[in-house]
Amino acid sequence: MSEEGLTPVEATRRSMDQITGALVGIASVLSAVFLPMAFLRGSTGVIYRQFSVTIVSAMVLSVIVAIVLTPALCATLLQPVTKGGHHSERGFFRWFNRQFDRSKRRYQDMVARILGRPKRYLVIYLGLASLMGVLFLRLPTAFLPDEDQGVLIALVQTPVGATLARTERVLDQMSGYFLDREKETVASVFTIAGWSFSGGGQNVGIGFVKLRDWSVRKAQRLGANALQTRANTALAGIKDAMTFVFSLPPVFDLGDSAGFDFFLKDTDGQGHAALTAARDQFLELAAKDNRIANVRASGLDDAPQFRLDIDAEKAASFGVSLSDVNDTLAVAWGGRYIDDFIDRGRVKHVILQADAPFRMVP
Repeated sequence: MSEEGLTPVEATRRSMDQITGALVGIASVLSAVFLPMAFLRGSTGVIYRQFSVTIVSAMVLSVIVAIVLTPALCATLLQPVTKGGHHSERGFFRWFNRQFDRSKRRYQDMVARILGRPKRYLVIYLGLASLMGVLFLRLPTAFLPDEDQGVLIALVQTPVGATLARTERVLDQMSGYFLDREKETVASVFTIAGWSFSGGGQNVGIGFVKLRDWSVRKAQRLGANALQTRANTALAGIKDAMTFVFSLPPVFDLGDSAGFDFFLKDTDGQGHAALTAARDQFLELAAKDNRIANVRASGLDDAPQFRLDIDAEKAASFGVSLSDVNDTLAVAWGGRYIDDFIDRGRVKHVILQADAPFRMVP
């Protein structure tokens, strides 16, 4: 408008003819670089997926705004100016226009000098690139820093074959520790018996520990990592079960907890017993190494099982089918839901099952 004396609409159209191709090209190149990162597998894909989608989405939205909304605003809001003039010739805008023109001339002069001495600046560029490469190789690295997400998870595992009541007693002990001795840090505890990340069974349980708001936990001793250390030390005194307290991973989809995973593989086919023995030996050695902590086996130990041999011919002679035998055993040991009834305004379930003392021994 100032250089050629065009109207706002004509100046907008002329400007868009010059920069639309550059906008589309920049967006296409950046999308081609970042979009494939969203489809990477493993931990790399998990870490960079959100970053990739955010960059591409922001770039596409920016281009749409620059091509559609910004030209419409320019054609509507800009006021006509005379050729060679500015929108404002005094006050702040006059000072701004002078500074902007001065910066533009300096930038153009600097680019001209660089283009006039390509060898000198190519050497400078190679030196900076080499310095960056040396720093990349020499600086210490790490994976992902731990983050206080306001939640801790506690796993409980009683001995193989332990009853659900025994597991619940340990969960109550664990809840009591967090709610009584760590009440300055812990807001609430929610426990589940019979299931955990290791698997399902009467001898396992899990607890979700919700911490108080970060605004009241500014001291380092009230942080999630400090609480995790104290809890693992204190709960190790429970002789009736193994307990593990850990924090969530800093990026979801990287596993159930922070830290790393280690897998043992039976490449020689020595069998389940040898693999289990190697696992126990590994855990014993890991417990003696002060460089790592809280190493645990992700899974349940082998549980004893009963094998029932049913004499099908004898059962048939009494008119008892195998399905009746299986159904009776399933109801007696596992239980079956029958119906509901209302007792003093509350709905209660009717469960058919053998009494507890008769389900505890062979």
